[in-house]
Amino acid sequence: MTVVTHTASEATASAGSSDVTGPLTIKGTAVELIGLVKNYGAHRALQGVSLDIHPGEFVALLGPSGCGKTTMLRALSGLDGIDAGSILIDGNDVARVPANRRDIGMVFQSYSLFPHLTATQNVEFGLRMRKVDARKRVARATEALELVGLDGYGERYAHELSGGQQQRVALARALVTRPRVLLLDEPLSALDAKVRVQLREQIGRIQRDLGITTVFVTHDQEEALAVADRVAVMNAGVIEQIGTPEQLYLQPASPFVADFVGLSNRLDGVAGGGEVIVQGSSIPVLGDAMSGEVTAYVRPEDLAFTDSGDGMDAVIVASSFLGSLRRTTVRLKDGTVLAVQHDVQERPVPDDTVRVRFKGRPVAVRPR
Repeated sequence: MTVVTHTASEATASAGSSDVTGPLTIKGTAVELIGLVKNYGAHRALQGVSLDIHPGEFVALLGPSGCGKTTMLRALSGLDGIDAGSILIDGNDVARVPANRRDIGMVFQSYSLFPHLTATQNVEFGLRMRKVDARKRVARATEALELVGLDGYGERYAHELSGGQQQRVALARALVTRPRVLLLDEPLSALDAKVRVQLREQIGRIQRDLGITTVFVTHDQEEALAVADRVAVMNAGVIEQIGTPEQLYLQPASPFVADFVGLSNRLDGVAGGGEVIVQGSSIPVLGDAMSGEVTAYVRPEDLAFTDSGDGMDAVIVASSFLGSLRRTTVRLKDGTVLAVQHDVQERPVPDDTVRVRFKGRPVAVRPR
């Protein structure tokens, strides 16, 4: 994905009508995107996308590179124009309003701190552009740094901060102007795994505490499922499905969602009467009943090894230790390859013969 960097003009993108001198409290604002269309030459990046975001809600835009999620975020921020559609913030259409008048805070993929400014000076930059009194600027910047856990780091320059600390300064800079909406464009992608988890948890806590309407772009499904109230899964410029993390994982609305969110084994089956017959076993079906030849999406955790005679004969291909669980790949007699997720105490060895059974949990199916 293209890395977006701050310029001096973009750093004021959160300017607007909110009170930037009082205590750091933010009221959630409704956001509505209606029929957004964005073209880049002959390529249509957004194909009439619509999305309602409730006041104070945390929505993640999830999808692979090129799906339109960053284009959608930039359209909402005002950094990119749209070819058709409406963008309503608190009921007002801002589609033709400049970025610096939308009252939006944005944190980009790169930290993009001004290297010649301290952390406090970076955070207060938007307030300086609003001509806020110097004493109030410093007080508000200090408060914002405390909010992101950087109390005492205000006099440090960017090169004196770790990557995670720099990104927290960028978050404080976005919040200090009390924006109505906070936009996060893959802000964790440049961080190592442990710091990424810590910072995403902190972002979730801050968002809940402030109640600020937040849109978070990511291609990492774990991040999206961990922090968002709802997740919109995007593909080729459209939203395939939006719902809670549980809804997306347990009731995927399309084969793309079933494949992209979580890990699924795809198996041929025949559906009928609310069940699907797969490898000789009958499994309940999620959603509307359908009949005929289908593809069944079976999660690895919905399979288990068994010593009884009701399973499928298989051979161990490989097994990976993943900390709290183990994921093992097996090959059935007909050549079908399955992933089985199980307890770490079970330690299958490659080339061993085993039996695998379905646990009987409902599965998503789609016509073949």
